[in-house]
Amino acid sequence: MKIKTKSKKVNKAWLHDHLTDPYVRLAQKEGYRARAAYKLKEIDEELGLLKPGQLVVDLGAAPGAWSQYVRRKFAPKDATAAGGAAVGALNGTLIALDLLDFEPIEGVQFIQGDFREDTVLQQLRDALAGRPVDVVVSDMAPNLSGIEVSDAARIAHLVELAIEFSVAHLRPDGALVCKVFHGSGYSQLVELFKRTFRSVKPIKPKASRDKSSETFLVGRGLKVQS
Repeated sequence: MKIKTKSKKVNKAWLHDHLTDPYVRLAQKEGYRARAAYKLKEIDEELGLLKPGQLVVDLGAAPGAWSQYVRRKFAPKDATAAGGAAVGALNGTLIALDLLDFEPIEGVQFIQGDFREDTVLQQLRDALAGRPVDVVVSDMAPNLSGIEVSDAARIAHLVELAIEFSVAHLRPDGALVCKVFHGSGYSQLVELFKRTFRSVKPIKPKASRDKSSETFLVGRGLKVQS
């Protein structure tokens, strides 16, 4: 009985935090599917990564908040007072990929599958049709087991795959935004970014909850790979 009571208290506390979260309320007001949109928005506003006319790949895209943000960046500035619309004209190309289902977003090409599988990766390559990518954004995260060493390995694998894809497909001056977690293996991922990109910046957006160990590494400008 004590376990159930504790669980109920935790659930109530989470629900209260969620419902009173200013980013949750803002997402509902502005039509974003998740508060995560404001993490990418803050990163973009600080670094100026996303511009109309680009080709962007969104890895781990579901439920679609990051794709929504990019899609609005690609909309004509006069589409809404806010400078961007969720429907209509689109100046740029956005390809989204996720293992989970993804409610369609107008103008966004979606590939459903596991990024770790060669057949799915080939679908993504085919969608690119040889075009270089301007920005890769990755919000991918594995299902965590609670076993630190095992979870760190799963996280590192996804980050390594995102970097490998970026090395193969980014423009020389392109950028990768990748979710990582502080803890076991974090320093090694930072070093991997530094070996791959000329500029590396860790960012913990205000929209990322204080309790969360997540942060984002932004790599810009590929180094020549030996």
